[in-house]
Amino acid sequence: MEWVVLILLGLTAGTLGSLVGLGGGIIIVPALLFLSGFLAADITPQQAVGTSLFVLIFTGLSSTLAYMKYKRVDYKSGWILFIGSGPGSLLGAWVNRAFTDDSFSVWFGLFMIAMAVVLMLKERAVPLEGRRGKKGIERVYIDKDGKEIHYSYQPLTGIAVAFAVGFLGGLFGIGGGSLMVPVMVMLFLFPPHVAVGTSMFIIFLSSIASSGIHAYMGNVNWLYALALIPGAYAGGKLGAFINNKLESKTILILLRIVLVLVGVRLIYQGIS
Repeated sequence: MEWVVLILLGLTAGTLGSLVGLGGGIIIVPALLFLSGFLAADITPQQAVGTSLFVLIFTGLSSTLAYMKYKRVDYKSGWILFIGSGPGSLLGAWVNRAFTDDSFSVWFGLFMIAMAVVLMLKERAVPLEGRRGKKGIERVYIDKDGKEIHYSYQPLTGIAVAFAVGFLGGLFGIGGGSLMVPVMVMLFLFPPHVAVGTSMFIIFLSSIASSGIHAYMGNVNWLYALALIPGAYAGGKLGAFINNKLESKTILILLRIVLVLVGVRLIYQGIS
């Protein structure tokens, strides 16, 4: 029975994560902690984070391959931003060791509530005018109607921001896309769909780095990871397909509500 639950969890996390560029870790980590009493093995915060990051490798890969088909992955920008997110995720994974069960619940609960706020900003995110024309990397995206969309960013600024996002991803076991996508849209003029696709590519790369550290420290439950991966991989493709077909506004609203409720529950659990 627990394998069925984990497969469904992976599918849900992969679909929602790919749909809005989150990666799915924001769902897997609290779910594993909540299911700890139901599952055969108790899950520590470090194991929840390590297992989530390992699963995100496959969610990121699946989503990236799907977004490749829709030509919504900016590989050059992805590799440049990974210069920051890769080391950041390694540092975050290392710092994660300092969490106790209660402190992790409180901090992760606060983080989830913050993510709900960020998702609200993401929904309203529009490119800030006046940034194009400065020295930096300029890119062109041609949408499905043949319209050219120009966007640009300063590589050092992008790397610095990606480092901070990677650190939080490695620390809490989330992909970091919930932070990276709004930044890419508002500051770097990325078209939203390209921001989501490129975010999943960065999540794929960063998860390889940070999950490697967690695996070295023994923080990956391999049996649970194997149960989560099939659903997460399928969900990654499904989320990308839905993203190409539908508006994700309703799902974003529901996801924000869930994040706030679960965040409050985690904080209460940590301080009680």
